[in-house]
Amino acid sequence: MIEDILLAVAAAGVAAVAYVGAAARVVKQYERGVVFRFGRLRGAVRQPGFTMILPAVDRLHKVNMQIVTMPVPAQEGITRDNVTVRVDAVVYFRVVDAAEALVRVEDYKFAVSQMAQTSLRSIIGKSDLDDLLSNREKLNQGLELMLDSPAIGWGVQIDRVEIKDVSLPETMKRSMARQAEADRERRARLINADAELQASKKLTEAAHQMADAPAALQLRLLQTVMAVAAEKNSTLVLPIPVELLRFLERATPDAGHAPAPDASRAAPPPAPLPPVEDLTGPSVDPSPGPRGDTR
Repeated sequence: MIEDILLAVAAAGVAAVAYVGAAARVVKQYERGVVFRFGRLRGAVRQPGFTMILPAVDRLHKVNMQIVTMPVPAQEGITRDNVTVRVDAVVYFRVVDAAEALVRVEDYKFAVSQMAQTSLRSIIGKSDLDDLLSNREKLNQGLELMLDSPAIGWGVQIDRVEIKDVSLPETMKRSMARQAEADRERRARLINADAELQASKKLTEAAHQMADAPAALQLRLLQTVMAVAAEKNSTLVLPIPVELLRFLERATPDAGHAPAPDASRAAPPPAPLPPVEDLTGPSVDPSPGPRGDTR
């Protein structure tokens, strides 16, 4: 009798252990458990920790609540300014309602992937090439709004959408490179012209200053000679400006020089010519005499 009781207790214990083993479930911290009883949603979502279900009656589905990083395959499209590009992106999303994510959509990851590809194609067609290259923040926000609107009904929240790369045809790359080179050359010419203008203004001011103080020109010449001589050249060409000669001429005293002749004085009259001897007769004085006086 006692043996039968012990056997019954042992059998009951084994059955209880087997039941607990079949009914016990553990939900991790980053998961939520959704229970279906005979195919119908049962109660609230099971929180992380130890939980129990009815074996052979309930089915526990665990849903990952972590942020999912999903790459969007490169999509080829034509921009609004008729340029063919290939654009790829990445989507960051997470499940906020585990029950809705299992009930509303068959595979929420696949649904989000397809919706992201469609939205990316739509964004390419509505944008210009310059926007895809330089104004990506605005496009990312537009993509996020396009994905978040239907995803809310699936129990999924879109955290962020990023455009990773924009691939351009080789001809377009060369055209853009030529455009950038021409723009840089234009800016370089403008900078050089501005520098020449400023230099000419400074040189004009320096010329006026040297005209007022001629000694500054001589000092500048000596500085130039020192700069050239520092190169250890064997030949030194020293130009002498005319202004330096004028400065030296003005600086020389006038005591040792004789006064210049006065050009205003009249020249002395020429001496009278000697008489011309006439071989055929007496001498004739060529100087005129009184009227009527003949010799």
